[in-house]
Amino acid sequence: MTTQKSRRWGFGPGLLVTAAFVGPGTIATASAAGAGYGYALLWALLFSVGATMALQEMSVRQAIVTGNGLATTLREALKGRWLGRGAILLVIAAIGLGNAAYESGNIAGAALALDSVSQINTQYWALAIGGTSAALLFLPAYRQLERVLITLVLIMSAVFVTSALLLKPDWSALLQGLTLPSLPAGSLTTVIALIGTTVVPYNLFLQANAAREHWSDEPDRVLALSAARTDTVVSVALGGLITLAIVSAAAITFFSQGLAFSPDKITLQLDPVLGPSGRYVFALGLFAAGLTSAVTAPLAAAYAVCGALGLPDTLRGTAFRVIALSVVFTGTLFAATGARPLSLIVFAQAANGLLLPVIAIILLWLMNERKFLGEASNGWKSNLLGGIVVVVTLGLGANKLAGLIGL
Repeated sequence: MTTQKSRRWGFGPGLLVTAAFVGPGTIATASAAGAGYGYALLWALLFSVGATMALQEMSVRQAIVTGNGLATTLREALKGRWLGRGAILLVIAAIGLGNAAYESGNIAGAALALDSVSQINTQYWALAIGGTSAALLFLPAYRQLERVLITLVLIMSAVFVTSALLLKPDWSALLQGLTLPSLPAGSLTTVIALIGTTVVPYNLFLQANAAREHWSDEPDRVLALSAARTDTVVSVALGGLITLAIVSAAAITFFSQGLAFSPDKITLQLDPVLGPSGRYVFALGLFAAGLTSAVTAPLAAAYAVCGALGLPDTLRGTAFRVIALSVVFTGTLFAATGARPLSLIVFAQAANGLLLPVIAIILLWLMNERKFLGEASNGWKSNLLGGIVVVVTLGLGANKLAGLIGL
């Protein structure tokens, strides 16, 4: 009885979302935000955390009620509709191909962390991390993989949050940055990046399938929904706290001292309080962030593509493993050779910029379809939150696409 209760209420698939969005890209973006603008852009982080909670909760709720992943439910709901095929192709392109491009950054980030504290070349570390990620995807059961990722996320959380506290942030300025929106000169791109690195489309597919598997043996749907909602809120809040800690550390180390920031200085943020050992502590957090993202990105790609194509979307499925391993292989290849797949990354950015508002709109529509969700469909509060997220993500997507085409 104790085991079953802890399974319901302990950390669960929500932490996969934390693992996915707090990766090397988030660490770099949060560091640049803190180094360049201090605490001034924390309001954008607060908004993005709230938006992530709203969208992820909807995705998880439909998964528990229908017993399907998000891609599968979308395929069934849009069957026969004129935009159904286009939406499915967009999911495959943006999540499948996009994650293959982003995987190189995840693996390269983890390799950079190890390279900064060793004498071994980054390329060799990239091969080792790629192999480790592939091996973790072959664990025989979802719950084993979940436990590994939860452990890494908790290590990452302890490193960054404790480090920020040791640096003694300016609590008054921090609170002001959270509650009083402002746009310092030249900060719009950083605001968009900060929101875009938190509200991630592929996490909707990742957590939906993970929640379906996590609560598959729970007969009480009401209890499962309640536990899933708690898991989502706590996990996303933890991810936001980690990002806030990284922004704060960079604000203290670089912005308040008037020091210039560059990516090669990212591991030096803890030197003021920990001295030379600070880079080793930061490297541990960066490694955990890179490895967890290197596992969750191919998971999300496989869940989304298999669901969209009507293939078995389980860890043991042949198609699932082929897709996931293809993402890992592609990312490892680019990271190990030092190549930068610019055209693929630009395409992935454009597709994800378009996918986020589209998925938000479709998800909001889906959550109001009583024939799928019954009493678990959205109420007015969820619709209001979803509507706000849709408006902002439409602006975010339009801005990103405009920037990519030079407007």
